[in-house]
Amino acid sequence: MSIVENLKENLRDKIKKLERPNKKRIYITVEKEDIESAVDTVFNKMGARYIIVTGIDNFHNFELLYHFSFDSEGVVVSLRVFLEKENPEIKSLTKIIPGISWIEREVWELLGINFVGHPNLKHLLLPEDWPEGNYPLRKTQNGK
Repeated sequence: MSIVENLKENLRDKIKKLERPNKKRIYITVEKEDIESAVDTVFNKMGARYIIVTGIDNFHNFELLYHFSFDSEGVVVSLRVFLEKENPEIKSLTKIIPGISWIEREVWELLGINFVGHPNLKHLLLPEDWPEGNYPLRKTQNGK
């Protein structure tokens, strides 16, 4: 079974869009309500190695990419979620992948995305007295 077939079989209706720009990269868009289950499936059930999470400000929304590697196939799979600008929050995945805690903290302080249920959401890179509501990687600040 190919990696794409395996992903489709395991993720089923959670897949909103699947893109394969080349043989080594797969992007799968899921709803934010499905990210916990999708990550658990890819990481625990399918045995992919967690790499990192990338946060992007697209002006009209935020995009989170949860990157995983299927090392034996030489393929990187990114689970993609879009978040609204008005209330950018998503469930923390620290219960599934404890090591994700650090990058969730980084994305929170640099983009202002709230990871609900995170056990220790505090500054990681910026000073403790950094102005609240000022997120260095946002393309616009305070709706401007």
